[in-house]
Amino acid sequence: QLQLVESGGGLVQPGGSLRLSCAASGFTLDNYVIGWFRQAPGKEREGVSCVTSRDGSAYYVDSVEGRFTISRDNAKKTVYLQMNSLKPEDTAVYYCAAYQSALPYCVKSTGRYDDWGQGTQVTVSS
Repeated sequence: QLQLVESGGGLVQPGGSLRLSCAASGFTLDNYVIGWFRQAPGKEREGVSCVTSRDGSAYYVDSVEGRFTISRDNAKKTVYLQMNSLKPEDTAVYYCAAYQSALPYCVKSTGRYDDWGQGTQVTVSS
């Protein structure tokens, strides 16, 4: 079973930046799609971004397009989420998750993912 650990969350002012990391252990990342999700209090968990296993193609939810960048370093078994121009509405617990696929696309629906991290809190506030 793939084990995932998120880090990099914290408190940041509006307009600031954070970089989240998702470190994997147990298996090589090469065959896994990695997604980032977030869940704010009282809201459903939503898919923020995902990156394909083979060519690193990235997909984003509209609300973060142009502000967030997902990237992966398979050699380090780590996936990153660079978050810029943060807004108060980005406040949530952020999770990374994985599923095995070699397809040239990825999905952001929670039900497709098999392995999940424990989450890291991101708070955007002045």
